[in-house]
Amino acid sequence: MATNFILLQAVEQQQLDFIELAIKGGWVMIPILILSFIAVFIIVERFLAIRRASKVDNHFMSNIREYILNNRTDAAIALCQASAIPQARLIEKGIKRIGAPLNDIQTAIENEGNLEVARLEKGLAILAMIAGGAPMLGFLGTVTGMVRAFFNMANAGNNLDIQILSSGIYEAMVTTIAGLIVGLVAFFGYNLLVAQVQRVVFHLEASTMEFMDMLYAKK
Repeated sequence: MATNFILLQAVEQQQLDFIELAIKGGWVMIPILILSFIAVFIIVERFLAIRRASKVDNHFMSNIREYILNNRTDAAIALCQASAIPQARLIEKGIKRIGAPLNDIQTAIENEGNLEVARLEKGLAILAMIAGGAPMLGFLGTVTGMVRAFFNMANAGNNLDIQILSSGIYEAMVTTIAGLIVGLVAFFGYNLLVAQVQRVVFHLEASTMEFMDMLYAKK
């Protein structure tokens, strides 16, 4: 019991030290912390959204093929509307264009595909900006911290003490570390999400080609 109490006190002390370090980072830590919350929100929200969009029903295209070849377009549209995934919305757009020239159908599907990709990439530009901007803010804190340290050192004269320099050095080091951490999280999160989007795009392109093959075979 005593051991657990000591461990709890140690954890609380570590958390307190982290908060103190963040405070010693100065005003630059405020935008860095704001960027960190934004980055985490975008990564989690986009990860879940893209994961939902990447779900593929293995029987979806085979059912669509059966409906199209049997001229049951209403049933095919109903199936697409029941499947809330980008793949279904693309195929629905193509089904509704049946009867038009095949090039027009493919163009309509491609336009819908561009809209779907834009929806999937929502927020990724901001995440890329954070990946580049957070380290720059950290370096800004490094510069302002070193300026403060040299300013304090110049004003100290012969009474120079390490405590006089500590505030500026803390600001310089803490902001650099915080900016790099936020930048790395945003960088890896951005590339992970881009890879997932590309996987969805591949499935959309494959579905488009399969659908167009159906129409050419039916023609």
